[in-house]
Amino acid sequence: MHALHLDNVSLSIKDHVATITLNRPQARNALNTGLCQDLHAAIREVRSRDDVHVVLIRANGPVFCAGADLKERKEMNEDQIRARRIKAFAVYAAIEELPMPVVAVIEGPAVGSGCEIASACDFIIASEAASFRYPEARWGTVGATQRLPRIVGRRIAKELMFTGREVTAREAVEIGLVNQVRPVAVFDDFVTELANSIAAAPAAAMRSAKTTIDRGVDDSRYGALAHEILAIEENLAQGTWRAGMSSFS
Repeated sequence: MHALHLDNVSLSIKDHVATITLNRPQARNALNTGLCQDLHAAIREVRSRDDVHVVLIRANGPVFCAGADLKERKEMNEDQIRARRIKAFAVYAAIEELPMPVVAVIEGPAVGSGCEIASACDFIIASEAASFRYPEARWGTVGATQRLPRIVGRRIAKELMFTGREVTAREAVEIGLVNQVRPVAVFDDFVTELANSIAAAPAAAMRSAKTTIDRGVDDSRYGALAHEILAIEENLAQGTWRAGMSSFS
């Protein structure tokens, strides 16, 4: 087992599953400069390792992430706020650019920046204790305006942004924000089973599927088909399909 412990984030790698844990429970895992830096460091470590087949991003404590750290922001000038937000954008992009599947594991409230971290993952699973809220506009700032509408659609995104209301885990599934929700009592077992299932699949095929989906969605129908054809050729050239067939047999 490999472990990395930073001031605000912990990373563990076991059986091809990397778990990145936000670890500022005393501040409800609010996103500050230190958490941005440590989260980015953990992501870089994961990206450098071929033995990682799936990444889980979760949090220590009852709150996944309470949003931006407003106590830190009060002491900042405009340039410092701008620099901190750029660090956050870099973290979200780094999560999206990880080559292996990345799953957000939400067991409590996710607010603002917490929702952005979750939305940067490939998909979200949640316990019934999870909730989601986008209060940026009502706090007089701007954020979460790009990923949310791409996931749930423009009208729902506007309603959530304009009202800042809380979305329960069950409603989050209904609007397409969350993929699956489970009761708190069985949630850890569900997370373990899901992670192990993905980790057991051919890693190269999982990475190829992720890349091909992402590139295809952003391209035209014909361009998307070309991405899949190229992925098939790469799969054949690498011979990874043989391992998958052997496993299936």
